[in-house]
Amino acid sequence: MAKAKLFNGGIMSATSEMLSEIKEVNLSYLLLAQRLLREDKAMGMFRMGISQELADVLGNLTLAQTVKLAASNQMLCRFRFDDHALLSSLADKGRSDVVTHAHSAILMAGQQVEGVR
Repeated sequence: MAKAKLFNGGIMSATSEMLSEIKEVNLSYLLLAQRLLREDKAMGMFRMGISQELADVLGNLTLAQTVKLAASNQMLCRFRFDDHALLSSLADKGRSDVVTHAHSAILMAGQQVEGVR
């Protein structure tokens, strides 16, 4: 059972607060994704690791659809660092930023893109 804690003078469960934060992250992610795709579709697809099909779906969502989708209690974005080498290269403090970013971009470019399931 979730512990209750004070929040804005009232009681809000930690679970409820966490779900609210997930919804905020979802909305921020969807809005950023749409912006990336509008500004440079190919680069947006690369940065997010998504397919053309998924990019088209995201790019064509209305504001109402975007808000409804963001209201999910599941995270819509996925942590892309499944590969130990990728995460290690980003965290490597011994390399210069330029080398680290270049190495990470090469590793991410080799990953499969996410599609609509």
